[in-house]
Amino acid sequence: MTDTGERKLYGEVEEQGFNNEPTEAPVEDFATDFDHLDPVWAADPYPILDDLRERCPIAHTERYGGGWLPTRHEDVAAVAYDTDHFSSRMVVMGNHRPPFELAPQGVAPPISSDPPFHHDARRLLLPAFAPRAIERLEPFTREFCHELLSKLEGKSVIDAAVEYAQHVPVRVIAQMLGFPHEDADRFREFVKNVLEGVNAPIEERFGDIQALFGYLDEQVADHQANPRDDLTSFLLDAKMGDEPLNEDHVTGTMGLLLIAGIDTTWSAIGASIWHLAGHPEDRERLVADPGLLPTAMEELLRAFAPVTMARLVKDDMEWNGCPMKRDDWVLLSFPSANRDPEEFEQADQVVIDREVNRHAAFGLGIHRCIGSHLARMEVRVALEVWLEHFPRFSLADPSAVTWSAGQVRGPRTIPVSIDS
Repeated sequence: MTDTGERKLYGEVEEQGFNNEPTEAPVEDFATDFDHLDPVWAADPYPILDDLRERCPIAHTERYGGGWLPTRHEDVAAVAYDTDHFSSRMVVMGNHRPPFELAPQGVAPPISSDPPFHHDARRLLLPAFAPRAIERLEPFTREFCHELLSKLEGKSVIDAAVEYAQHVPVRVIAQMLGFPHEDADRFREFVKNVLEGVNAPIEERFGDIQALFGYLDEQVADHQANPRDDLTSFLLDAKMGDEPLNEDHVTGTMGLLLIAGIDTTWSAIGASIWHLAGHPEDRERLVADPGLLPTAMEELLRAFAPVTMARLVKDDMEWNGCPMKRDDWVLLSFPSANRDPEEFEQADQVVIDREVNRHAAFGLGIHRCIGSHLARMEVRVALEVWLEHFPRFSLADPSAVTWSAGQVRGPRTIPVSIDS
């Protein structure tokens, strides 16, 4: 993305009158002042969501220029499917909103795209994320997981997040996009800045976005000079209709795959290992019956769904009794939808043999995660290989587990003791 394009995203915020001041005061009541960056929320959002679902099912905040948080499954689904009243041109809630002119393409197509542009932008990527394409990546993923864990064997305590979960999707996405594997640390920094840095001053936020898209521009230039068989070269050669993709479409989609394809998956892997480390009955059952893992994995995805997506209200309206204003945020908490007792029996419990499990971990509506087959493969393989190497493990120090703040929630540190 060019400097002009970046300033189009972030350089007109003050002119549009949006709040540009960081909001870091602690939350006193999540019903009227919620904040997805609050440390209490990051540590354990589920009691908060349960309370809101009963007391105030659509919470409100004046932070970030104003926003809403539906907590019931039916309300989350209603917004997710309603593209007439809610725009996806920016899906990360923060102090800065891109101008309306960026719709319908948005900043990171297709996740940021509105109809009718969204349909073709999504369809373009479907072959790369189809089941057969993902099957071809499984041997690479499995070999890398074994490689990681072989280096950790013999240690009595392992950080399952830092030393394992956070590496798996980084390497897989780098392989798909044709990016240098040695740039993994840069990818992790991009993820942290984009998803957790939403409260930063606009100059810092702009610099973080500039660094990401500067890197992507470098990769585009390298692929133009040295085409190869990967997803970046595919995007550079792709067309929508009879026209090649514009520059911002290419880099925006690359950025989406790099950011969304990494943090969401490592969060799911890490949360699954964290649960098994703290629940030996589930761990022992999976070790004794590996065939149960696909079912258990779906339940772990439901119970610890990492992703919350944002929408922007298109025009002033009243929605379910809420006086929503043009450009208010709406946070779609798929974790809350997955814990709604009106939708799931024992919604607050992990039932690893749950057979009927129409969870929303991969979203709802037209923006349902296009990479769900990839994520499922990575989570399944990562857990299979972990349990093969370390069938007995437990939390070394439950208080030392830390969780990310923001719209993708997952464990950042998980010290586990490896039992012989």
